[in-house]
Order: sequence, then C-alpha cells, then structure tokens
Amino acid sequence: MVEFSLPKNSQVLPGHTFKAKAAQNVRVIEVYRWNPDSGENPRLDRYEIDLDDCGPMLLDAILKIKNEIDSSLAFRRSCREGVCGSCAMNVNGKNTLVCTKAISEYSGSIKIYPLPHMSVIKDLVVDMTHFFAQYAAIKPWLHNDEPHEGEHRQSVPERAKLDGLYECVLCACCSTSCPSYWWNGDEYLGPAILLQAYRWLADSRDQNSEERLQQLADSFKLYRCHTIMNCTDTCPKGLNPAKAIAEIKKLIVSN
Repeated sequence: MVEFSLPKNSQVLPGHTFKAKAAQNVRVIEVYRWNPDSGENPRLDRYEIDLDDCGPMLLDAILKIKNEIDSSLAFRRSCREGVCGSCAMNVNGKNTLVCTKAISEYSGSIKIYPLPHMSVIKDLVVDMTHFFAQYAAIKPWLHNDEPHEGEHRQSVPERAKLDGLYECVLCACCSTSCPSYWWNGDEYLGPAILLQAYRWLADSRDQNSEERLQQLADSFKLYRCHTIMNCTDTCPKGLNPAKAIAEIKKLIVSN
C-alpha cells in the first residue's frame, strides 16, 4: 500500500471572518490567503461585502477588501478592462479575469483562489516566470528580412486570419485550466503559448514558418494536447486555443 506524506501547507484551513457592519445588501467572498514568511498553512478568509458601497465587478470587491478591510491582501491588477491579463484568478472553480466578471453573475458565497498549477508567491499572486519564458521561446515577433518601404501590408482576407488570435492577453487562464499542462508544464507549451505560436504562423507577413514548425514538432511541446477543451471553455476573451493547436498540427502534417 502506498502512503503519501503531505507537506505541512497542503491543507487549506478556515480563516478569519470580517463582518460588514450595519449593511443590508451583503455578499460573502472567501479569499485564499497564504504568506510564505509566516510558516502557517494557507487559509480561506471570509469577507462580508456591502454591495451598496461597492462597485459591480469582482475586482471592485477585492479592491474594497484591500483598501478598507485588510491591506495585507496581495493580488495583481492593472487595466480593469480585460486587456492586461493581470487579474487572472480562479473563481468558484473556473479561471477568469476578475475585472470582467460581475458579482451578480454568482450566487451564494464566492470563493477566489490563485490560478491552479502555478507556484503561489503570496495570496492570489502566482509565479509567471516559467510561463513567460515559454512565451519567449517561440520568438513572438515578426520574422521578415525582405527590404521594403513603409508598412508590411496585408489584404483583408490575410488580416482576417489573425482574428481570434491577436486578442490573447496572456492571462494564463487557459494553460492553468489544462490537465496536460499540470502534468507536463515543464515541457508542454500549453494552450496560451501555442495559440500565440499559431498567431505568427497564420501571419502572411512572417517568413519563418518552416523554422517555427520544426521547433514545435515535438512530442511534448505540442502533442501533449489531448483536446480536453478546458482552454476554450475558460478563456475570458472567448478565444479558441484548442482550434489553434489543431491548426498547427495540420500545418506540420502538410509540410
């Protein structure tokens, strides 16, 4: 019989409760808290939020907690418009950008965790170092050495091929929802990076398709995708990374 010795911090314990005083319209938000410097187990703190004194989005509630209730809460955010990808978190079991999700979209208490699979730095902040190193590895810029004057022009149909690709904000919601990425994240590039790779393969102005495909034609970098479709289901921008991965496979076969 196999016995597992779990690390001390494997259990998320009940945390503190912060009540809203004299509030009639209250929602409970439970937030994952962990400070590596404390030596304590992670916990879920419960915050009662007065919705009559809070903005409509989940990010507004998190900012209210930070500004008015518990200033020690750590998280990332920037644009508040679903463009920067900074505020990616796991809400009630599904990855999303909290700046684009209204509190009213959820019923009951709302549980907010950091993105799964990623190492937690503190509270809702995860370590994105490996993710962005994988992004850099695909050389995400235009490769075209032809001399030209002015812009690299495209026809309307050529430009249309980039729709559904360029909108990716690298929030990592899709990659961290992918079981294959959980198991093989050290070598499998994951849906976000592969979608970005296809963005350049689909660009009519890029002249490096052969080298890009050679780099991707690897049993782990690309073919760990098993079309589970979690990536497409969770993408907060409504993109389809699974389709992009399939298109890369088709290009490799045809070449």
